[in-house]
Amino acid sequence: MIKKTLAWFSILIFAVFSVYPILYVLSVSLRGDNAFQSQSLEIITSTSTLKNFVDLFTKTDFLLWMRNSLLVATMTTLLGVAFASTSAYALSRYRFRGRNMMLFSLLATQMFPATMLILPFYIILSKLRLIDSFWGLFLIYSSTALPFCVWQMKAYYDTVPKELEEAALLDGCSRWMTFYKIILPVSSPALVITALFSFLSSWSEYVIAAVVLQDPHLYTLPLGLRSFQASMATQWGLYAAGALIVSVPVLILFISISRYLVSGLTMGSVKG
Repeated sequence: MIKKTLAWFSILIFAVFSVYPILYVLSVSLRGDNAFQSQSLEIITSTSTLKNFVDLFTKTDFLLWMRNSLLVATMTTLLGVAFASTSAYALSRYRFRGRNMMLFSLLATQMFPATMLILPFYIILSKLRLIDSFWGLFLIYSSTALPFCVWQMKAYYDTVPKELEEAALLDGCSRWMTFYKIILPVSSPALVITALFSFLSSWSEYVIAAVVLQDPHLYTLPLGLRSFQASMATQWGLYAAGALIVSVPVLILFISISRYLVSGLTMGSVKG
């Protein structure tokens, strides 16, 4: 009984530490004095207002930034899922020269932060004339997220019995039909994890976007929110309101695919 009580108490403490920053940001977004710090612990006061949220949508380009971020994140997700699912299947099912070296190379890329690649990426994009272009972001985000996604998908494909494919081939299915109609449906948990990782890697990324995008009309949400900070002052109310709204799509995404998360993350690690 004592262990159970201590466990619940520990969970409660961690929950409070997790929820309090969110509530504090909510409090800042509802203030009308543009103040970040306050001596009061009240979240909603008599002076709280929704003015910051109204101004965010009516007086800034927030909707444009959100559209750009959705476009970039969606395209990156589609590219990540398409390339990871097909390349991981080839690495899982086929044996060819250089396969082990390719797997090692994919793993080795995860040892280095993406920021180390900013200069090489910038040189490549400038030669391709993709600076200040969404296609430049698609290329960078997809390539940096792909190694992890390939390893994740390969680990899951390794757990799928090969007898499923053999039975489909005997029934007259082509190799592509077998992959599309048999393997992909049973690999939905891994596909969800791949899509989630690709989406998150591009949705809130700032450093690479700040280097590639210069046109304010192409700003994504992180760049747009950064514009609220000036050298002499920061619009904390608008910043906090924007930060809360930015988290909503991610929260909805997590809730909608939560049933796939555990199986997708653990299946490939417990079977081989």
